[in-house]
Amino acid sequence: MPFGQIVIGPPGSGKTTYCTGMSQFLTSLGREVAVVNMDPANDHLPFMCAVDIFELISLEDVMTHLRLGPNGALVYCMEYLEQNFDWLKEKLDSVKDKYLLFDFPGQVELYTHHNSVKNLLEKLTAWDYRLTAVHLVDSHYCSDPGKFVAVLLTSLNTMLQLSLPHINVLSKVDLIEKHGRLAFNPDFYTDVLDLHYLLGLLQDDPLLQKYKKLNEALVGIVEDYSLVSFVPLSVEDKESMLRVLKAVDKCNGYVFGPVEDRSLESLMSCAVGAEFEYDKIKDIKENYMQIDDNIDDNIDSG
Repeated sequence: MPFGQIVIGPPGSGKTTYCTGMSQFLTSLGREVAVVNMDPANDHLPFMCAVDIFELISLEDVMTHLRLGPNGALVYCMEYLEQNFDWLKEKLDSVKDKYLLFDFPGQVELYTHHNSVKNLLEKLTAWDYRLTAVHLVDSHYCSDPGKFVAVLLTSLNTMLQLSLPHINVLSKVDLIEKHGRLAFNPDFYTDVLDLHYLLGLLQDDPLLQKYKKLNEALVGIVEDYSLVSFVPLSVEDKESMLRVLKAVDKCNGYVFGPVEDRSLESLMSCAVGAEFEYDKIKDIKENYMQIDDNIDDNIDSG
């Protein structure tokens, strides 16, 4: 049975960089990897594709011949791929013995409410492809409370829409404070702790004060589902790459399969998620953040 990752996320979140880095990382671990380009707008790839949607359709051709804008053309391309699933299945059959990385487009509505990608993934799942969605979002959104709430809603909506085992990833953690200091410790954002503390920061913004009830309702939706959490990632950091890979392998069942030799101890360790919570964020605090002894007081005084 083929295993793989469905790499999704907004434009610029680092999907192609992630696929490049993860492909190299998996190869170094001894796995045979095949990258599948599912983005008809991405014609300059830094890696060799085993399957490339450009052989079937391209965004530029659709925009030229059907006179559609980029968003409409991208939706058309996904619908066209859905209608030509046999082409994709035939291409994937040639690499079914490899670990697959699917590099999808960055148009958010393809994963939040449009059904073509969802239908494609349902067909692949029916063919016994063991897939995990890896949803990348820029970590610097953590420094803006309003944008972080929007990221939470997008992540939650995507999880519910795709209905796959799902990992949310805060990408580019080396740039987490690029646009401002964090109001709380990194675990507040990775574990999505009590979000009512964010409401106080939102209400400090005069432009957002009139949306107080809306903000409370949006935060309430995220907390009621209690599904969203994040794994921090810097592609250049092997430890964080390994942490993401372990989470993915646990989601799609790769860790429990017969593909590699595993001891009972390692299986049980993965099954219970044997890792201290601080280990997930220590590199962020030590390497990528300005140390502020008062940062914990934001929650204590809340």
